Amino acid sequence: MLDILGTELTAEEREKLTHPLTGGVILFSRNYQSPGHLLALTSAIHALRTPPLLIAVDQEGGRVQRFREGFTRIPPMRELGRIWDRHPHQAKILAHKTGYVLASELRACGVDFSFAPVLDVDYGQSGVIGDRAFHRDPQAIAEMAHGLMLGFKQAGMASVGKHFPGHGFIRADSHLEVPLDGRDFADIEMDDLVPFRQMIDFGLAGIMPAHVIYPKVDSLPAGFSRIWLKHILRRDMGFDGALFSDDLSMAGAAVAGGIVERAEAALGAGCDMALVCNDPAAAERLLDKLRWQMPAVSVARLVRMHGRPHPESLVRLHEQADFVNAVHAVAGFGFSSGELPLQAGGAGDDGQ
Repeated sequence: MLDILGTELTAEEREKLTHPLTGGVILFSRNYQSPGHLLALTSAIHALRTPPLLIAVDQEGGRVQRFREGFTRIPPMRELGRIWDRHPHQAKILAHKTGYVLASELRACGVDFSFAPVLDVDYGQSGVIGDRAFHRDPQAIAEMAHGLMLGFKQAGMASVGKHFPGHGFIRADSHLEVPLDGRDFADIEMDDLVPFRQMIDFGLAGIMPAHVIYPKVDSLPAGFSRIWLKHILRRDMGFDGALFSDDLSMAGAAVAGGIVERAEAALGAGCDMALVCNDPAAAERLLDKLRWQMPAVSVARLVRMHGRPHPESLVRLHEQADFVNAVHAVAGFGFSSGELPLQAGGAGDDGQ
């Protein structure tokens, strides 16, 4: 899965996206102008290949919302967690409505799925996770994430839980360094794995592992670890959905070597698709040098990530009573910082 630089495909990007090793595109704020332009861009990307490339985005809400102007402003998931503390049932209903709004708008613009929900436990010490997490209680996370996933499903979109087995305990940011989580497996299993285990039981379609090393379990980051991905996640937890590496350009992935070695490590450990973002030269090198035969089971898993056909344009979607009611519900909670709940401008968490 690769990214593109601007708001339209260049000839070089078209060539990269038609390469046999390319399976998807991830979009960022820099690729967005308006809902109509986004639909034109996703249509152009989908038209390049048969079957079409997957198109993904990080659209979680809060500071990680790539498309804003013309889209409903989604609160950070922490706001749902605050409601959970007073009214758990209401929080789950609001999570469902939030998921429906978020996914319906993306599907109306041709985006197949978002890398959401965040299933990390909020220990109150991870700056990179922070209010992206629902709660400290793993059971509360599972319940609200399930509600969000049901909203996604209603809109025709699959869900991708992240960052397995949990990024919330450590302070270090895997975008900038290689984080270490020194806890025993039993401690991780009792807390961090609970939301993942329950979401797998609920039918979670995809998971993204963390660029975090858990030395009591393996010396490799989880995203490069056969122990974490093939033994614990696949065999012990019974996950049979799609596995997406986190961005291989991140500093947390550097322990595996160069970009080709990073992709080989991720795919060899059990990932079905590897992400390379914000480094066009590395993407070109990877497409030129990587030798990898896609297993049939990976093809089948990734096929399930395509969004179901969405019958409505974004304009008509915004006129539907069910959708409008859901938008009002989303606008009615959260934003304790005083942000505007609807259609505010701005950039994502990294400004891209």
